[in-house]
Amino acid sequence: MDSVKLKISILDWLYIILIGACFGFLISLFLYFINDEVQTLSTILFSTISAITISFFAFILITISNDYILPRVNEKFWYLISFIFSFFSGFLGFSFSYYIFSLSEFNIITFIKPFWFDISMTIGFLTFLIGVILHQFISMKYKNESINSEVLETKIKALEGELNPHFLFNALNSISELIYLDQKKAEKATLDLSRFLRNAINKDSLISLENELKMVKTYLEIENIRFENNINLSINIEEEAKIIQVPKFSIQLLVENAIKHGYKTEQLDIEIEAKDNLITVTNNGVLPSKVVFGTGLTNLQKRLNLLNVGKLEYKVEEKKVSFLINIKR
Repeated sequence: MDSVKLKISILDWLYIILIGACFGFLISLFLYFINDEVQTLSTILFSTISAITISFFAFILITISNDYILPRVNEKFWYLISFIFSFFSGFLGFSFSYYIFSLSEFNIITFIKPFWFDISMTIGFLTFLIGVILHQFISMKYKNESINSEVLETKIKALEGELNPHFLFNALNSISELIYLDQKKAEKATLDLSRFLRNAINKDSLISLENELKMVKTYLEIENIRFENNINLSINIEEEAKIIQVPKFSIQLLVENAIKHGYKTEQLDIEIEAKDNLITVTNNGVLPSKVVFGTGLTNLQKRLNLLNVGKLEYKVEEKKVSFLINIKR
């Protein structure tokens, strides 16, 4: 149905009505100057209001057509019905305006009274032609938006595919060692890894912060096999923040980055906070002399930008380094 449905936004309709009013005003000026009998302000008022009424009828009829008629009829009749509705938007819009103004004694009504029906039919055919042009314009606009959306999604998926695979290799090596040392721990680690990978293959690029933190916890349970439980995680988030949408693997990547660059053969404390649309991942590990965005951080920065979610920032304090995701409201 998308091939025929006119997906016109409210803003588009406001523009259409405004253009219709301007068009009606120009027509009124034409009538105003070609005939002395209709050189009154009522002519301008009638033409302008008629154009607005036609645009309003177009809005009503196209909405009815899209939402209630087209979904219930055979596809081969869609174009015919759409263009019939375009015709009636002009015919009924002008007829309605004529009827309302006929209750007055405006000169323009007296002037067009003998052939008002012919004018209504003519305007109906004009709106039919405009409907054809509008349909092509909106269809091209929608197709262009669809192509841009597909390109954007492809870029995001490509970035997700660049996520560091070393974690998987390290996890499998750790599990293989545990098999000989502690079979129960090896079994739990295998289940944790399975759960993590199950969430990883989720096709959604954006997930709730709550679900992302579940993946982070699972990730750290697996990593702590290698680091002998020397990595401590504390989470402090507001209840309202749990539903914040974040890129998949965003917090996990920041935690992974903290371990990779902050761990110094002793306990590493990582703290995650979420408050007022600001997510902060802080660690007390090795302080960098200069923060450089490598593959992982650059990847995350690009995904935040492409998904129009927020931006990645950082700050280095006396004894800790923090990465912040500032979520757009």
